[in-house]
Amino acid sequence: MQNITGIKIRRLREDLGITQEELANSVGLSHEFISLLELEKRDPSLENLSKLARFFGKNLAYFLSDKEDEFDILLRSKNQPDNFKKEIRSFKTYCEQYLALEEKNEHALNLAPLYTNVTASQMAEEERRRLGLGGHPCLNVFSLLEHNGLRILKKYISLEMNIAGIFIFLERKQAAFALINNLYSQEQQILAAVHLYGHYLKDRHDGPVIDNSDIFIKEYSSLYPVREQFAQTFAANFLMPETKIKDLIKRLFYSANLNYADILYIKHYFGVPLDVVLNRLFELGHLSRSEINKHKKKNSLNWGKTLYGRHDTKTSKKKTKEYSDRFINLCYRAFDKEKITRKELVNLLGIRKDRFPF
Repeated sequence: MQNITGIKIRRLREDLGITQEELANSVGLSHEFISLLELEKRDPSLENLSKLARFFGKNLAYFLSDKEDEFDILLRSKNQPDNFKKEIRSFKTYCEQYLALEEKNEHALNLAPLYTNVTASQMAEEERRRLGLGGHPCLNVFSLLEHNGLRILKKYISLEMNIAGIFIFLERKQAAFALINNLYSQEQQILAAVHLYGHYLKDRHDGPVIDNSDIFIKEYSSLYPVREQFAQTFAANFLMPETKIKDLIKRLFYSANLNYADILYIKHYFGVPLDVVLNRLFELGHLSRSEINKHKKKNSLNWGKTLYGRHDTKTSKKKTKEYSDRFINLCYRAFDKEKITRKELVNLLGIRKDRFPF
């Protein structure tokens, strides 16, 4: 009963927006007892658990049943291509390897705070403040998210599978992971990663998430569950803070009437997909819907290459894995400490033996 029960009680209480003391008074238990339950330091009796179940409107079995393995939930997903289970099992192996390396190095990640009773825009603002970002763009998004508890693997997943990213939180290990499809452009990968980070901050206990390419299209958000809409709004607000957008327009363009070159400048400044920029500017009242439709007809690839000399939206053709800097560091630290062998290091990082540096 311990462990999973405490997590469920805390989650239900936070969803109701009540304090531990208010919950204790409502069910006739002490504040200290509720605190110990949520800290997983006490195991409730059936009598006390029944009181809590009645208060939350849950069946007693909800608290007594052990939580299903998170990867089993993913493997049960319906209407997935034939290679889907293979990808999930590969991702599971990576997660297990990562956690084993953390254990060998005695260097686990701390969890970021879990946000409750906030809007998506409020959570984006509070998280940027917590990370000390101010209004500046995120320079190394993937490392930033990983250092705050979301371990990231970027891996090529074929287009027909239509997967932009996968989020999973392992309750028993208290560890979060994201799989990002590096088939998509760098800008789209950033958006997918921050979208999944939104799940990590807000609803990590609500089960795994598989996001398809629809997360790149604002117009589709209303068709998806509330948690998806929340994560999408969070990502746009986190990557493009309102205060910085207003500051750019005021200091650089001297006018609220933005032309296409101004919009591309904002796009490159924040490093996000064009659709995100257009919709964010619309939300803030800087573009009309007709202006958005007009700009969408233009070839942003040619404009971007002409103005900035690069193709930021170019997709990857390499069927590779991209390990995070932290994962690579953990591998070499474990090897240096003789916690893993040379062969294990080569296999973990996929290094060709003839190119091994030492």
